[in-house]
Amino acid sequence: MWKFLSWLQKNLILSIPLAMLAGLLFGIVAKPAFLKWSILPLTFLMVYPMMVTMNMRELFKPGGSKLQGITLAINFLLMPAIGYGMGLLFFANQPMIRLALLLTSLLPTSGMTISWTGFAKGNVPAAVKMTVVGLIAGSLLAPVYLKIFLGAVVEIPLLQVFQQIGLIVFLPLVLGSLTQRWLVTTYGEKEFSQQLKPKFPPFSTLGVLGIVFVSIALKAKTIFAQPELLPNLLLPLMLIYEINFAISTLIGKALFKRSDAIALVYGTVMRNLSIALAIALGVFGEKGADAALLIALAYIVQVQAAAWYVKFTDRLFGNPISV
Repeated sequence: MWKFLSWLQKNLILSIPLAMLAGLLFGIVAKPAFLKWSILPLTFLMVYPMMVTMNMRELFKPGGSKLQGITLAINFLLMPAIGYGMGLLFFANQPMIRLALLLTSLLPTSGMTISWTGFAKGNVPAAVKMTVVGLIAGSLLAPVYLKIFLGAVVEIPLLQVFQQIGLIVFLPLVLGSLTQRWLVTTYGEKEFSQQLKPKFPPFSTLGVLGIVFVSIALKAKTIFAQPELLPNLLLPLMLIYEINFAISTLIGKALFKRSDAIALVYGTVMRNLSIALAIALGVFGEKGADAALLIALAYIVQVQAAAWYVKFTDRLFGNPISV
């Protein structure tokens, strides 16, 4: 079982499409409405393990203010504007799809921000701080941004959005921090970091795959009846990621050394799609299934793009040994 979970985590390029295919088949042959009740526990399974491994102490370490400030500007000024603009351009008469694009644009960073930064030999401590700051800031700002940008076309239940974020972000954050402290106290920092910490991410991946499965299953009959739906949703997603990668790369090359520039790219391009999915389905119910479909597709674009970017990192920023 453990080997299987590890394989799923290490092969997201395959496991996410497989989860989508399974959800599509299940949704066609069965009545998937009952799966809605699995959203909250799957979300908790997805977020809690990530919180156990998160080093909150990085948040209070000095230095890197320029890098963190520019990351915040891209994540909470530039990308929401691009996401909102893409929604108007491609889906002017589909407010829930516009909501999905805005949600993905408003919720930056995930555990994969740290992983991909490490793969590309970037500044991992800076990426950790970006992840913590992005998680907290995005969770607090998302309801306000949704109300400002889409309140005229979609009923945004602010209290319910904040409650959902409390359940799927801040409760796991508190419980994860307490769990980490207990494990470190019981087994020691070295044992926790080397032996226990690596065991949590695969369970988070299982939650991600479960949420993707549910979101696709709920829309399976619509997808089957409208095969052109998926390409129409993929095009603006691919454009957003391409623009994001291009802007972050240019800013990183212009203003920062190699390791910081890589952290900037992955700290702004990787979006917290798990929380976006949980908000779409948990707050907006059946209406949120349209939004969830686009967010589920974003997983494929994001993972593929991040993997390919690692291959071109040395060409873009130079060899790490020579820097």
